[in-house]
Amino acid sequence: MNIISTKNAPGAIGPYSQAIVTGGMVYTSGQIAIDPATGNMVEGGIVEQTEQVCKNVKALLEAAGTSIDKVVKTTCFLADMADFAAFNEVYAKYFTGKPARSCVAVKTLPKGALAEIDTVGVL
Repeated sequence: MNIISTKNAPGAIGPYSQAIVTGGMVYTSGQIAIDPATGNMVEGGIVEQTEQVCKNVKALLEAAGTSIDKVVKTTCFLADMADFAAFNEVYAKYFTGKPARSCVAVKTLPKGALAEIDTVGVL
């Protein structure tokens, strides 16, 4: 098992790893819209936040030696299901391989985020 750590994605805000590689698979921790350069949430709404979330996921996958097109499963969390359509528009630009997915609305996300995505991918 290898722990993945990169400065191209936000550091963990709790006692967990950014990603783990084991058994030919990579498992990313949930990513929110933190800009790794500043450590702050990006400004804007669901579109801007989803863009940053996807960039963070992409950076983790690349640090693990794989790519976003090798993701087989995502779990998506939205603060408001009314954002589902706008979230999907951005998500579709990144996850072109159409991995299996779960998407749920939750009461709150860390740091007031509007969206969070975690992934499982193949190396």
